[in-house]
Amino acid sequence: MNKYIYGFGNAIEGSINWTWKSICFDVPWYTNYFWGLFVISLLVWVLEIVFPWRKKQSIFRKDFWLDAFYMYFNFFIFSIIISGFYKVIELFFIEFNIKVTSLAIFNLEILPVWGKLLVFFITLDFVQWFTHILLHKYPLLWRFHKIHHSVKEMGFAAHLRYHWMENILYKPLKTIGVMLLGGFEPEQAYIVHFFAIAIGHLNHSNIKITWGALKYILNNPVMHLYHHAYTIPEGKYGVNFGISLSLWDYIFRTNYIPESEGKIALGFEGDEKVPSSFLSQLTFGFKKEKGKNKTA
Repeated sequence: MNKYIYGFGNAIEGSINWTWKSICFDVPWYTNYFWGLFVISLLVWVLEIVFPWRKKQSIFRKDFWLDAFYMYFNFFIFSIIISGFYKVIELFFIEFNIKVTSLAIFNLEILPVWGKLLVFFITLDFVQWFTHILLHKYPLLWRFHKIHHSVKEMGFAAHLRYHWMENILYKPLKTIGVMLLGGFEPEQAYIVHFFAIAIGHLNHSNIKITWGALKYILNNPVMHLYHHAYTIPEGKYGVNFGISLSLWDYIFRTNYIPESEGKIALGFEGDEKVPSSFLSQLTFGFKKEKGKNKTA
């Protein structure tokens, strides 16, 4: 038991130290997600200011600062807290000789670097797309996902506005995805992670991008705006679930883009019940609401 307690504390301490070193530029630039997130956010925000899609939307839109805080909370603060629990799981695997390579169905070692990155990217994106569907389909999970869909004006920072409970579901499933790839990430995986952040920011931004013919592969702001629409097609629990890739939505026919003006209402029926403060949102979703639980 002592080794689990020590491992838990040591992992959190290590995560804190790494984050601080990132802030102080004391880590390689390609692993510095703290300033990487800042630079990507600043660049996309400038694009929103220079090329606004919804021209009447304020530069500091509704909940701008709340969403900005969510970016760093979910990406760093919560990651520090959860790192201790992942270390405990890792120690458990070691103690009972559970090898992640035993689940591998791909041997990435035989692929060139670009092949490893491509398989890694596609696998994780599909896992996240599938997880995203679960968040909409099942009322228990939707209760937490409502935080992300309570955004009323779309902007880049809305990308990482989500309830901390989503990490509890996303991270284990993403870990399984990595295990299927042999239990490790390619050495250059930072390319995939930074690309995913940039695409996610753009998808939530106030910029009109459709990528031309690539819209059938890459997600885009027009497509994702309809994922956040207040009104969705009858009989659906959601549309356009793509994270970085739109490919899955077109393959499984969950795509829906009726027009591209961008003047639709966002949110969901009953979104006024979502508290406005960050502290109140931390505990939102644990109490089942009375009445019909309708997803959006």
